[in-house]
Amino acid sequence: MTVKDAIYGRCSVRAYLPGPVERSVVSELLEAAVRAPTAMHGEPWRFIVVQDMDLLKRVSDRAKALFVAETVRLHNRPEGLNAFSQPGFNVFYDAGTLIVICAENVGHFEVADCWLAAENMMLAAHAMGLGTCVIGSAVSALNLPELKSELGIPPETTAVAPIIVGSPRGGLTSSARKSPQILKWC
Repeated sequence: MTVKDAIYGRCSVRAYLPGPVERSVVSELLEAAVRAPTAMHGEPWRFIVVQDMDLLKRVSDRAKALFVAETVRLHNRPEGLNAFSQPGFNVFYDAGTLIVICAENVGHFEVADCWLAAENMMLAAHAMGLGTCVIGSAVSALNLPELKSELGIPPETTAVAPIIVGSPRGGLTSSARKSPQILKWC
């Protein structure tokens, strides 16, 4: 698979076969992540790998409640949140592996660096036949002091990019994208 094939073929996957991703495969994904560009060679990324399904469920339950409360409070938009109110809904879509990319000592570039690492990791996963999905609805919960403590995230470290990884259930279909919107070409 070429880099272009990976970029154009990658898609968010929300249905997974049961089971975690093998440790050796996760290690390969993390190696791809740390090869991302980084401002001033800071390499601020740290990783949390969660494969304990009970822990994933607890984090999901906390994330659902917090995401709904924040969305209603900040945007006064309860519509579109129906899935989050369903008891059986899991924000991690029952994937067996969650990789949280964290930034140490957030400053000017650390969050951007982590997102570059996230894209590297997701492209590598796609090239290996795995599915991924960024779970933005879990970010606030992952930064709660009690969850940071339970997950081993140090207080000075910020959870930036929670990404589920696993073997997709069904085929992969990337969605159509809008054309680039060029504001000005000088």
